[in-house]
Amino acid sequence: MADAAEFTVEELPSGQVLRLSGTFVIASIGDVDRGLRDISGPICEIDISGVTHMDTVGAWLVHRTAKEHNAQITGCANDAGRLIDAVRGVDQAEVVPKPPISALYRFLAEVGGGVAVGITTLLQFLGFVGQVVKAFFSLLMNPHRFRWHAVVQHFDMVGVRALGIVGLMSFLIGIVIAQQGAVQLRQFGAEVFTINLIGRLTLRELGILMTAIMVAGRSGSAFAAQIGTMKITEEIDAMRTIGVVPVEALVVPRVIAAVVMMPLLGIFASLMSIIGGGLLCWIVLDIPPATFVQRLREVTPITDFWIGIIKAPVFGAIIAMAGCFQGMQVKGNAEQVGLRTTAAVVQAIFLVIVLDAFFAVFFSEIGWD
Repeated sequence: MADAAEFTVEELPSGQVLRLSGTFVIASIGDVDRGLRDISGPICEIDISGVTHMDTVGAWLVHRTAKEHNAQITGCANDAGRLIDAVRGVDQAEVVPKPPISALYRFLAEVGGGVAVGITTLLQFLGFVGQVVKAFFSLLMNPHRFRWHAVVQHFDMVGVRALGIVGLMSFLIGIVIAQQGAVQLRQFGAEVFTINLIGRLTLRELGILMTAIMVAGRSGSAFAAQIGTMKITEEIDAMRTIGVVPVEALVVPRVIAAVVMMPLLGIFASLMSIIGGGLLCWIVLDIPPATFVQRLREVTPITDFWIGIIKAPVFGAIIAMAGCFQGMQVKGNAEQVGLRTTAAVVQAIFLVIVLDAFFAVFFSEIGWD
């Protein structure tokens, strides 16, 4: 049997010298390892000339001891020296310099990544819209699965509970439009045309657009947060387990509620905006309410009203589906709920403005100026 691994510590004028002997292999260095850890005082030299055989583990033990005491290794045979040098090379962390990246490359990489994410999200959203349409027709074929109670509940949340904030916002916007219009038109002695500005701008654009933005921030975010929380708590997985289609149970009622309530909220918002503008015209421009109403009927075509009514349900469907889509994308933790809720509001407002621009061009082309 080979000699066991041993060590001695010799005191010299220059300092302590650690002398190793025997076979330094994995099977025999257990006790030596513990003994080397207990050595007190600095070691200036490690003599391994007495080592008859050494494997990689033994070389690591010698290297570690020398590194801890900042000692010099002497008496290395050829094989032992190569092993220790190999272990020392592995222990040294190699610093790999980062390749230089230009600002233009980083900019293009960020733009490209953003475009890729945008295209991927758009494709996923279109697929989600397809699922909603499929679920809607499936409910038409099986009306007993339709959740009327959920629809009525969302009528209350999307429409009735939003009347206060939508009415106040629209009333103030009407006042702002009238005040700014009167200030600019007074320069030309045409204050009476403030009524034209209030009527056409409110019914055609701002009434329904501002209502859509408010609904996106209020109801769209709520849809994303509700469904996202259900994803985290695995309620949606439980629905699938018991045979309930989540899109039919959660998304379709919300979309129907938003589509039905948006035109009503749009009409209410336009009416409140006109009341606000009329009140300011009465106070600032001395235009009595009867005159204001008569002039409003003369200068505002009925097509402006129908344009707002046509756009409203489309905006409602987009807002509801954007909120539900982002809620369905939640994965992992509660932080995802916050991120997806923010994304739902941003996505809904962006799509509403894009569609509003499309509708403006479309109605202008068909002659509804």
